[in-house]
Amino acid sequence: MGAVDVIILHPLPSPTAGPLETALAGVRLDLAERNRSAFLAGGAETARVVAGPPDQRPFGVRLSELRAGLGPGRGLVILGSGALPLATPADLRAFVAAATAAEPLALVNNRYSADVVAVSATANAILGRLPDAFPTDNALPRWLAEVGGVRVVDLRGRWRLAMDLDSPLDAILVAAARPGQTDRLPASLAPAAARLGPVVDAVRAILTDRRAELVVAGRASAATLGWLERAARCRVRALVEERGLRASSSLALGDPASASPRRPRSILGMVLDAGGPGVVGDRLAELGDGAVVDTRVLLAHRLGGDEAAWPSAGARFASDLLDPRGVDDPWLAELTAAATAAPIPILLGGHSLVGPGIRLVGSRS
Repeated sequence: MGAVDVIILHPLPSPTAGPLETALAGVRLDLAERNRSAFLAGGAETARVVAGPPDQRPFGVRLSELRAGLGPGRGLVILGSGALPLATPADLRAFVAAATAAEPLALVNNRYSADVVAVSATANAILGRLPDAFPTDNALPRWLAEVGGVRVVDLRGRWRLAMDLDSPLDAILVAAARPGQTDRLPASLAPAAARLGPVVDAVRAILTDRRAELVVAGRASAATLGWLERAARCRVRALVEERGLRASSSLALGDPASASPRRPRSILGMVLDAGGPGVVGDRLAELGDGAVVDTRVLLAHRLGGDEAAWPSAGARFASDLLDPRGVDDPWLAELTAAATAAPIPILLGGHSLVGPGIRLVGSRS
């Protein structure tokens, strides 16, 4: 077997980060350290957590710098510190094994929006051609396949590998569903967990009620909809919008001129354009008995796909935790307040919520 290096990227909270960003960073660092040890136990020769403050450097530049510090002819596994909170030791061994392949091969958790990418030594060499301007790791599998000619295999069938800790909400859902096995919540998140508990319980009850209907809005995958079809007793009304929001880069497709002029758009966002964010609860109550909403699609609809133009991470996290007082953006604060006051239970979050998070909501601790 060839040598394999594992690199886990961990963004440090900025000096001005609020308590929610700091708490999430702590949970992610704890997960990163546990995954580092697990990858070593799974056969990796080296595994390290690379931490640094947030900056504006694109992923292509960052990856080039990291690869420069590695010897030639080695496989590589690269992931974020929030990735794989539900992975098993067998899952991690699969990524290490893929990185030892003789052929140009990549194994990813999802080829359309990756959180972890394992590349064999020959595929690692091809990464030397990755443009410095390449924006994010999410689109790396598409570039490897469509530009680099690498065979990309993904593990979308293992739903647990799609869970990523992008928000304190994600950490709360993981901890509630897997007590004693995954991330222990810092004490600072305990009030939020208690506030969310009744809403999560109410959405879980809807999933088991054949007379009820649940609205799912955002970047839900076909796999998630398939699970709902099989496991939920309720009816499901799904608005699937802007899948590939972060991964459909023109650089990933190898043709910068192919960038679509269409900006992100959302049907639910159009409803809020007409009535304002304060109508979200009443409109969703007309559609179902509860709702799970990916607010990042709404922000992209309103402000564009560049997250730099969105409300701060702290504001988004407070919204996810249904705390409008912690949201310093007026539009998002009004949306959050309306969701908490709605006549139906509404959960707000990001990509993980409308994906594997729904399964965690549906599970019992």
